[in-house]
Amino acid sequence: MSLVTFNCTSNDDTVIVEEAPDFSGVYMQEDQMGRPAVNTVFVSAAAKDQFNVTAPSNQSAAFQSMFQANLEGLSPAFANPGDTNALGQTSAAFTGLLATDVLNVSLDGTTTFYDGTNVLTGRALADDVITVELLLIFGGEDFTENPGLSNDHVDANDKPFLTSFPYLASPW
Repeated sequence: MSLVTFNCTSNDDTVIVEEAPDFSGVYMQEDQMGRPAVNTVFVSAAAKDQFNVTAPSNQSAAFQSMFQANLEGLSPAFANPGDTNALGQTSAAFTGLLATDVLNVSLDGTTTFYDGTNVLTGRALADDVITVELLLIFGGEDFTENPGLSNDHVDANDKPFLTSFPYLASPW
C-alpha cells in the first residue's frame, strides 16, 4: 500500500511523494464479535484475551466445553441432559456452533440471523441479533420457556436505516 499525493496545477515543479504506512510495532486482535454478546457471555474473564487471539478454526476445540458449562449454568432451558433449543440442538451442539465466532453467509439463499425459517445464514442489518440469541439460549424447544429472559425488548432502531450505502442512519 502506498500513499500518493499530488497537486493539479500547471506548475511543472510539482513533486509526487510516495509514503508507505507504518506497520512497525506489535499488533494484537482486540475483540472478536461476529455474533454480538456471545464472547461477552460465554467466555470467562480470564480467557477473554486468549479467545480473541485464537483463530476461529481453533475456537470450538479450545472453548466449546467452557461455553457449554456457562450455557448450562445460565439457562434453565438446558437444565436436563438431552434438552434442546428451538433448532433441536443440545447444549453441546449449540455451544459447538457458538464457540466458533464467525458469521456464515448464504450465497444462494436468504441472509439472516434468524427469520423464522432460516437460521444463522448471515446477518441482515435489521436482524434483532440479541433477541434471537436470547431465544436460542433461554427459549427452550419452542421459544416459550423463560419468556422474561428471551427478549431484550428493543424491537427497532431509533432512526430508520437508509435505502442506499452506507445504510446506517447518521448519529443524532
